[in-house]
Amino acid sequence: MSIEDMHNDLAMMQLSDSFFPTGLYANSNGLEIIFQNNKKITEIEIIQIIQTQLKQQVCPADLIVMINALKFANLKEFEKILEIDEKINSMKNIKETRDASRRSGIQLAKCVNEFLNDEILEKYIAFCKKGIISGAYCVSFGLCASALKLNSQKASLMFLYGFITSIVGAASRMGIIDHIQSQKIIHKLKPVITQMVTENLDKSTKDIWQFAPHFEILQMHHEKIDSKMFIT
Repeated sequence: MSIEDMHNDLAMMQLSDSFFPTGLYANSNGLEIIFQNNKKITEIEIIQIIQTQLKQQVCPADLIVMINALKFANLKEFEKILEIDEKINSMKNIKETRDASRRSGIQLAKCVNEFLNDEILEKYIAFCKKGIISGAYCVSFGLCASALKLNSQKASLMFLYGFITSIVGAASRMGIIDHIQSQKIIHKLKPVITQMVTENLDKSTKDIWQFAPHFEILQMHHEKIDSKMFIT
């Protein structure tokens, strides 16, 4: 393994580490409201919830956007980055979800730019400050992956792994599962991650879609509850 390969692997570990300050730990992605309505959620049900969100929301929308944002950043096509940021923001129907995506995205971009000083990231952050674009997390993630010289496959694995661990971590903090069960769930979902990455690597922004009305209704209810542990 070359020095460059080792640097890429270290960048992958850094960006996917829960220690990295993106704020994903504060998102339950609908799990909190499900837990409040039904205190008995099994390990199998958590896996099913995650799989549904991956296949109906995250992969056909956010993942494809992230992959294309990375590609556009590599090509220095900033106008296309602006277009997909606007597109994905318009598809997030729940205000709570839009706001969480924006906060995490801007935080991620600012943090990475602090130690890289990347031209595209700086421009993206400046446009976010002016309110020209939202700063969607999936777009920001793609730009950061580009700045760190990561390829689409590694970035996609990191992106989906981060999504899964945010939900599993939320389940653990709510006392639904323990740490051993958490790791079992992550392990069982590895084939789903690799399948989703393989299927979506070459898709364009024209292929973006999402359809998970039940989860969106749950997220609407979450916005209205008085006491909550998580942002989403």
